[in-house]
Amino acid sequence: MFPGCHKFLLLGLIVGLLAGCAPTTPTMILPTLMATAVFPTPTDPFPEVPLPGTYTPAPAATAAPTGTPWPTAVPTSTPTPGPSPTPDPYAGLTIDELALRPYGGGELHIVETMAELPGFTRSLITYPSDGLTIYGFMNTPPGDKLPVVLVLHGYVDPADYQIQAYTTPYADALANAGYLVIHPNYRNYPPSDSGPNLFRVGYAIDTLNLIALIKAQAGQPGPLAQADPDAIYLLGHSMGGGVALRVITVSSDVRAAALYGAMSGDEQKNFARIWEWSGGKDGRIELDTSDELLRAISPSYHLERIRVPVSLHHGLEDGVVPPIWSDQLCEALRGLGKTVECLHYAGQPHNFDSAGQRRLLVNVRDFFARN
Repeated sequence: MFPGCHKFLLLGLIVGLLAGCAPTTPTMILPTLMATAVFPTPTDPFPEVPLPGTYTPAPAATAAPTGTPWPTAVPTSTPTPGPSPTPDPYAGLTIDELALRPYGGGELHIVETMAELPGFTRSLITYPSDGLTIYGFMNTPPGDKLPVVLVLHGYVDPADYQIQAYTTPYADALANAGYLVIHPNYRNYPPSDSGPNLFRVGYAIDTLNLIALIKAQAGQPGPLAQADPDAIYLLGHSMGGGVALRVITVSSDVRAAALYGAMSGDEQKNFARIWEWSGGKDGRIELDTSDELLRAISPSYHLERIRVPVSLHHGLEDGVVPPIWSDQLCEALRGLGKTVECLHYAGQPHNFDSAGQRRLLVNVRDFFARN
């Protein structure tokens, strides 16, 4: 897995710079890319899964005629029930299945106020996602009809995870810029409930359920009264960038998405790297998946579905997630005529330093403002 993500710059530094500086010229959008992406289209349909066999019960016994004794019972063999069919571990994971299923239901709740800060209030929240309780925090600045940003964190060892993850400074800076910010923890990150997460699709489902709840509750009395249901944005880092890519491939209920040092949309690439990072402890199930299913599950083979503007940000010294992955995604989206901007950050590693973070936040803020 990823090396542990460390905490970034002091909150005050980011907040001050964001609030105090006018938008700067974004970093250079490179006209030429480092690699050509090839995303083949699957041709073979999936075979239908045969239904388990059915069995017809014998006719019910009828009463014997009056005065006729019942015959002596003759032992009959009782059919031995066969084994229950094994649940399909891949059910519901493909892009097409995710796009067809419903999301939402239930409500987002504020559990408690975590902090009253000069520019916003931070609250501990919960919301339901496919029967699981998901925790997170929400930063609410003053105002009405506020645009909403979901900040999606990257990989952190769940054993070391805290409600306020390393991405908290990004959430705080955006709140000070006037956005209502929600930072979901996802399933399997305490104190959220545990649930299925093959290919990390569970994290995308948790995000899609949250988006549906925001759209249903925004502007209504309650914790999302100040939110604008028609202005929802995504900022995802690393693993969270991969989550954001799956979300916008499935749904167009967000207005724009910024991906920072994002994982690939090709799950074979992702889990080959995860297998390496984890020393062979993780990724084996995903890598054993058939090529057909990998294509059906991987967003890279379904980019034509994307309907929202995308902004890609990658440090050229990223030794964790290869910058070429963002270049390949950029070229593929451009080839499909999608609205995409692709920004490189010279000298920046996977987790940007303070100068890189300031540039990233200004660029992301301006990208959201343009969309």
